[in-house]
Amino acid sequence: MTNFQACITCPFKSTAAKTLNEDELYALGDNCAQASFKKGNTIFKQGIFSSNIVYLKEGIVQLHIDGPTSEQIIKISKGPTYLGIPTTLDEKYNRYSATALTEVYACFINIDTFKTFVQENGQFAYEIILDLCKNEVNLFNKCVNRVQKHIRGRVAEAILFFAHEIYNADSFAIPLTRSEFGNFVASTRETVSRILTELHTEKIIALHGKHIDILDNKRLALISRSG
Repeated sequence: MTNFQACITCPFKSTAAKTLNEDELYALGDNCAQASFKKGNTIFKQGIFSSNIVYLKEGIVQLHIDGPTSEQIIKISKGPTYLGIPTTLDEKYNRYSATALTEVYACFINIDTFKTFVQENGQFAYEIILDLCKNEVNLFNKCVNRVQKHIRGRVAEAILFFAHEIYNADSFAIPLTRSEFGNFVASTRETVSRILTELHTEKIIALHGKHIDILDNKRLALISRSG
C-alpha cells in the first residue's frame, strides 16, 4: 500500500485532513512518515529541533514540561489529534515532551507541507485554528480548576476526565502511576492514594490497583464541581 492510498483510506483522518483534495492527500502521503511507539517511549522531547507536525492516530500520550524544580504533566491526549502545532509552527523546537502511555501510532508530517496546506486551503486552516482554540479554552479551564479546587475535587475531576474523554467508559485502568497521577492533579502520590481510598470506602468508586469502576457518577460529579 502506498502512502497516498493510506491517506485516502485512513479511518483516522482529522477534520482538517478531510478538507484536502486528492492532490493534497497525495502530497500529504508523500511527505509524512508513520511510526509506532511502545508504552514509555518518547515521541518527541522538549528542547529538540523539530521539522515535523505530529499527528497522533491511535493511543494515549502524556505531554510534560520541565519546570524550575521538576517535570510537570500538562495534558493527557488521546488520538486522533495533532501534537505540538503551537510550538513547532513558530519556534521550530519542542517546548514540551510527549511520552506514550499506551501503544501509540503516529504520523510525522513535514512542516513545510503542513504550512502549504494552511496557506492554500482555507478550510484546512480554519479547522486547525478551531482545534487550537478548543484546546486553549480547555487548558485555561483546567488551569483554573487546578489552582482553585481542593484536592478531592481535582481527583474526582481527573477520574471523570479519564472516564468521559479518554475511555468513554465507567470502568477503566488509569494509565498513570500513583506518582504521575499526583503530578497530573498537582498533588502527591500519598495524597492521591488517600483520596482514592476514601472514594472507594464511600462506595463512589471501586478501586482495584490501577483499575477504577465508577459506582456513583452523580456524587463524583458533585465532588468535582464543588471542588
